[in-house]
Amino acid sequence: MWAAVCKEKEQPLVFEQVENQLPTEQEVLVSLQAAALNHRDWWIQQGMYANLRYPIILGSDGAGTVTAVGSKANEHLLSKEVIINPGFNWGSNSRVHSNNFTILGLPHNGTFAQQVVVPASNVVPKPSYLSWHQAAAIPLAALTGYRALFTQGQITQGTRVLITGIGGGVALLMLQMAVAVGAQVYVTSSSDDKIAKAIQLGAIAGINYTISGWHKLFQASADGFDVIIDSAAGDGFKNFIDLTNPGGRIVFFGGTQGAITQLNPQKIFWKQLQIIGTTMGTPQEFAAMVQLFETHKIEPVIDEVFDLENADAALQKMGTGNQFGKIVLQIPQNT
Repeated sequence: MWAAVCKEKEQPLVFEQVENQLPTEQEVLVSLQAAALNHRDWWIQQGMYANLRYPIILGSDGAGTVTAVGSKANEHLLSKEVIINPGFNWGSNSRVHSNNFTILGLPHNGTFAQQVVVPASNVVPKPSYLSWHQAAAIPLAALTGYRALFTQGQITQGTRVLITGIGGGVALLMLQMAVAVGAQVYVTSSSDDKIAKAIQLGAIAGINYTISGWHKLFQASADGFDVIIDSAAGDGFKNFIDLTNPGGRIVFFGGTQGAITQLNPQKIFWKQLQIIGTTMGTPQEFAAMVQLFETHKIEPVIDEVFDLENADAALQKMGTGNQFGKIVLQIPQNT
């Protein structure tokens, strides 16, 4: 089969033929129609991720058709159109993943290929109203966003939510999910154009965080936020303490801007705030997320589609941070 292989860090992906995979007893083989990128893939290519190993086929997101099943897998999955839950071995504790938890695309070969083998329990029916490209855009980003919004953030209709860094896949999917349930959503971005596009998708307003004192503009124009969801951390995280309403929650799942500094403990405990970390989600949350998409017919925003042989160009675009929505790979069907 053809795959885009990461041979070593800081080197372009190599489009080449690799050995076909076969499912073991409890696994299925998915012939992929589309895959999607996440920042995780870019960090792995740059050698800036834990437990690296090369060569590796990257890719956590994928959608396709089950074309083989293991001897102990449900034979009724054969020929089904599915999307893949990229989180393996979450464990029995819904509050935190187990020590055996892994993500598709490292250490397991991922979806930047014509086929991928995954546990049978990790495939769910593809929402029929979505195209292959849209379906492939959902798994990791929407699962991460769903847990951040609903499990950790506890948002409901009318909740005032601030989502930072709008434009990337997770942030946009969170915006769409939150709007779908009737939350009042505000955003930040370094791009006025991305803010304008977010408003078209249902955000009430947004502020460019490159403006000095940007958080004071929110304080002057908004009533504060019940939930703030962030993926950057860094020095600016301290501003969220002032923007969060008493009893509110600050949820974060990334640290691209580095360490969180200069938090005022008095404000945190006096306002009785919760600062909550989150990562990925449980199989139950994955199923609930897919159901939310089905119920509200949410369509992921696709920034650009690349052919699999151009997967490295797609990764380089992701590295620029200029995308608005998910970057998707079209998988060739010839073998």
